[in-house]
Amino acid sequence: MEQYLKLCKKIMDDGTYKADRTNTGTKSIFGYQMHFNLNEGFPLLTTKKVHLKSIIHELLWFISGSTNIKYLVDNDVRIWNEWPYEAYKKSADFQNETIEEFALKIKEDALFAEKYGNLGPVYGKQWRNFDGIDQLQSLIEEIKCNPNSRRLIINSWNPKEIASMALPPCHCFMQFYVVDNKLSCQLYQRSADVFLGVPFNIASYALLTMMIAQVCDLEVGEFVHTLGDAHIYSNHFEQIALQLKRTPKKLPKMHLNPQIKNIEDFKYEDFTLEGYNPDKAIKGKVAV
Repeated sequence: MEQYLKLCKKIMDDGTYKADRTNTGTKSIFGYQMHFNLNEGFPLLTTKKVHLKSIIHELLWFISGSTNIKYLVDNDVRIWNEWPYEAYKKSADFQNETIEEFALKIKEDALFAEKYGNLGPVYGKQWRNFDGIDQLQSLIEEIKCNPNSRRLIINSWNPKEIASMALPPCHCFMQFYVVDNKLSCQLYQRSADVFLGVPFNIASYALLTMMIAQVCDLEVGEFVHTLGDAHIYSNHFEQIALQLKRTPKKLPKMHLNPQIKNIEDFKYEDFTLEGYNPDKAIKGKVAV
C-alpha cells in the first residue's frame, strides 16, 4: 500500500491548512489519484490494522438498500453511529445517554431504531432506488449485455435528496470498465478523510468490484481511486506520522464464495481473507 503512504506524505508535505465543517481543521490537497491492481492482492492497509468486518457489513448494507443503522449495530459495526446519535441528542427524548447506550437502544428496541436509526436517503437508497431506478441491478445487467458501454455508472449524489441525508455522499460516483474480460472500477470521492475513511473506501470498492466481476463472469482488473478534497484532520497528524514510519507488508488475498452468482446473495460468511498480517491498529476520533 505504498500508494496510500505516498498520499499521506503528499498531504503532510504540501497540503494547505483549511477550516472545515466540523471545526477540527485539516491539511488538504485537491485532485489526487491512486491505482490498485486487484490481481496483486487485496488492497487492505497493512501499516495499521483495518476492521474488515465493518467494511464487509457496511458494503452488504449498501447493497441491501437499507439506510437504517440497526443492521450495522446488530452486527457490532459502529462506524455510522455518530450521525444519528448527534441528531438524537437534539430530540425531546434524549435522556443524556452515551453513544454506547444509544447503540444498545438501537439494538434492543426496534421502534426506537426505526425512529432514531435512520440516516435519510444515503448510499443504499441511491444505489437501489435513485428516483425509482435500481442503479446497481441496471449496472450489472448492462455489464452482462453491453460490456463496452461507457455508461457503466452508479451515482450516489442526488441533489434533490442531499438535504435529507445525515451526511451527503463522500464517495459519490463510480464508473466501471471492461477490457480483456477484466472489470475495473474508478471511484470519484469528493471528500476524503485520509486517516479514517480512505482505507475503508479503498477496500470497500475493491471488494465491490470483485463481487460484481464474479456475478458477471469476469475477472478483476484495477481499482482507480480519484480524490477531490483529500485531507488529514489536525487531530490525526500524529497517527499519520506513526504510519509513515511503518513499512508496508505483503497484501493479503481475498476469496469470495464462487457459488454466489447474484449480488444480493452475498453474506458475511462468503468472504475469506488470507495472509493479513498488519501492524497494530491506530485509534482516531471521527470528525462529525
